[in-house]
Amino acid sequence: MKKVLRNLKKYTLESVLGPVFKLLEASFELMVPLVVLKIVDVGIPAGNNTYIFQMFLVLLLFAALGFGCTLVAQYFAAKAATGFARDLRQQLFAKIQSLSFAQIDRVGTTTLISRMTTDVDQLQNGVNLTLRLFLRSPFVVFGAMIMAFTIDVNLALIFAVVIPVLAVVVFGIMAITIPMHSRVRNNLDKVSRKARENLTGARVIRAFNLEDSEYAEFAYANQVLTKSNILVGRFTAAMNPLTYLIINCAIVLLIKKGAITVETGVITQGGLIALYNYMSQILVELIKLANLIVNITRSMACGRRIEVVLDLESAPSGSVNVSQETGTVEFQNVSMSYSGAEVLSNVSFKANRGETIGIIGGTGSGKSTLVSLIAGYYQASSGTIKIDGIDIDRWNKEELNRRVSTVMQEAKLFSGTIRDNLQYGGKGATDQELMKAVSVAQAIDVVESKGGLDGKILQGGKNLSGGQRSRLSIARSIAACPEILILDDSSAALDYITDYNLRCAISALNPKPTTFVVSQRTSAVANADKIIVLDEGRVVGIGTHLELLSTCDVYREIHDSQFSQEVSHG
Repeated sequence: MKKVLRNLKKYTLESVLGPVFKLLEASFELMVPLVVLKIVDVGIPAGNNTYIFQMFLVLLLFAALGFGCTLVAQYFAAKAATGFARDLRQQLFAKIQSLSFAQIDRVGTTTLISRMTTDVDQLQNGVNLTLRLFLRSPFVVFGAMIMAFTIDVNLALIFAVVIPVLAVVVFGIMAITIPMHSRVRNNLDKVSRKARENLTGARVIRAFNLEDSEYAEFAYANQVLTKSNILVGRFTAAMNPLTYLIINCAIVLLIKKGAITVETGVITQGGLIALYNYMSQILVELIKLANLIVNITRSMACGRRIEVVLDLESAPSGSVNVSQETGTVEFQNVSMSYSGAEVLSNVSFKANRGETIGIIGGTGSGKSTLVSLIAGYYQASSGTIKIDGIDIDRWNKEELNRRVSTVMQEAKLFSGTIRDNLQYGGKGATDQELMKAVSVAQAIDVVESKGGLDGKILQGGKNLSGGQRSRLSIARSIAACPEILILDDSSAALDYITDYNLRCAISALNPKPTTFVVSQRTSAVANADKIIVLDEGRVVGIGTHLELLSTCDVYREIHDSQFSQEVSHG
């Protein structure tokens, strides 16, 4: 929890003043039974209405001062809690942005989202309540016991026995429920994950008529969450009844013994009433403390989950920002594994500045993994990758991202305007520069149909077709003016003519970026300067289109199967 609570350092003043004002308010509350004692023992027996009225004014003064202190305490506690939550979200978001794709895949998107939202919210509530009650409640409990000893030592011994018993109950339940709350949060992640999958894949689910089976799976995950909530709820629900039982038994004992001592004159009626009031204060505060403990246990579970993310090592970033070479990529015996399964094995090649490199192979052959290594999204298990003659691990991350731009298989656009999306790549680019990138990406018609660069794009580009999203994604990468451009099967949604015109426009760029074209179609890579053929993670051929047709069986099979299909369809 140290990394999480470190965010409270900026709010040290608020974190101190909040509890201090709460303790002041509690001090005024502890004085109330003594004033009542004076009214009962001094004012009422003497029939001194003036004295009673004066004591009444004192009670009003304590109430007003206590109310004022409470308002100030609530303000400082809320300021510290909300600021803490804001900074923690910022820290968590920055950490997630620094993680490699492999780490994000391992943790899971849904888990990261829930830790940034619901877990942080729970921590914010926990900090707020802790600043307000964590010192106040024990202060009132022990303060009431001390005040009781100033009234009557023998009767105050009841307080001395009851408070340790209550502490055992409260902290015992806390120790049991902390791990339970962690399991509840993990089960909540599973429910959120299932809901997210159903929302994003709603069309697929309905297309295959799988609503019932998906409902059953969600119902099972929801039932597991419900059972874990009920189990932890049974323990936490026992806290208040046990607290009430112990305190009420103490009150019965106090009244019984107190009545005898009043009769014998050992204690006054006002003293007994004050002791009763102090016992009632303890009851109220322990109920608050019990609820606070429940909240703290939840918050601690959330804090540990957040700390797991903060403890992840960020993707390595070197310090190199310049190089004598530009646009070169070299692989030397590079291998890559996912969860122990080898995806790429001993891949070696070199791409020179301005070359177009085609990458082709069957499904699952490792094409996307290879280009992801070039972009630095994943780290190779072994071997060396050099960008512009320098080991990729030595490159500064921001500089590497500036030199290498990738168009993913699935086009991702963000809500906002077309200009906003294009400037993700071309930061600070003028409208003229953006339109040039749009023209190269064959997306002029898309921009014009939306009313220009200020045209609105919905979340995920839902108001665009698949081909339109692909072209705008390509334009975004071209706007970055990269030295190395990666097209990871981004032309799959494009027709042959648009795909051809796109490749010609990229080849005509000056300076021309080193371009990696990942595709399933031989027609998309036929004009490449060099084609890399992958089969089950291994390079089985490198050469031009004509060379591979005569020397590489895998490439020839892919070409012949597509050519025969095109002829038959024609």
